Amino acid sequence: MTELGPADTVGILRQPGVRTRHSSSGLGWDRLYLAAQEEQPYHAAFDPAPTHLVILHLSGPVTVRRGRGADRRSGTIPAGGLFLQPAGRTLAVELGGRLETIHAYLTDEALRDANDGRPVELSEELGASDPLTEQLMLALEGTVRSWEPSARTYADQLTAMLAAQLVRRHGAGAAPPAPDRAGLSRRQLAAVRELMEQRLAEPLPIADLADAAALSASQFTRRFRASTGRSPHQFLLRLRLDAACRLLRTGSDPIAEVAAACGFSHQEHLTRVMRARLGTTPAALRRSG
Repeated sequence: MTELGPADTVGILRQPGVRTRHSSSGLGWDRLYLAAQEEQPYHAAFDPAPTHLVILHLSGPVTVRRGRGADRRSGTIPAGGLFLQPAGRTLAVELGGRLETIHAYLTDEALRDANDGRPVELSEELGASDPLTEQLMLALEGTVRSWEPSARTYADQLTAMLAAQLVRRHGAGAAPPAPDRAGLSRRQLAAVRELMEQRLAEPLPIADLADAAALSASQFTRRFRASTGRSPHQFLLRLRLDAACRLLRTGSDPIAEVAAACGFSHQEHLTRVMRARLGTTPAALRRSG
């Protein structure tokens, strides 16, 4: 699929007073475009967008007005408040003061997948409070800010969680997906693990893992956790760490090469993960072997 980018914002992030600090441009994300920025006051109208927009206010309070005529609404949104704009609708908005924000633009496919393939209609919201959506957007922003290619599975997992929360909490009359407590079959789990091991050194999207199990991304993530007790990202990270430990104990390749071969972004990334999870470092592990 095509990476989402600024063109999918229909000009919202191209206002003269918007200064983007960092974004997911160039990271290959195809279901979510995320950007963190500073915005100056403006008043503008935008054509319908192909993506659903969620804005997290990082500062405030600030007055925001949306709509025109009899549909015009105004609200004072505090830091932590959300602004939601469903896909396919025109948007007239007035920002009353300087603001720091995180914008998340999600494809309709991401929301449908989170709703077991059923259509989703989000509510237009102005100042909603949703601590889980806030934390997920902050986690995604942190992932962009300190991006490592090995975090692709984690970023996809956060995107799926954000989509599921929007369906559950902000869907306009949409029934939430039924609980799925079933796990993967042995054949599905074996196929997924084989793919992980084959592509240990590569960024691995959740969609590829779900394809190996012949499931949607949201079904796969739920069933994988039911089978293993871990998220796909956690499981993959453990496989990478185990492989690195084997190579360090039995081989003589430089630590940086071991890190790259096992899917870590660089030697410092491997060191950080190993210290956090095993209480040691690659150099110390090699000496002990």
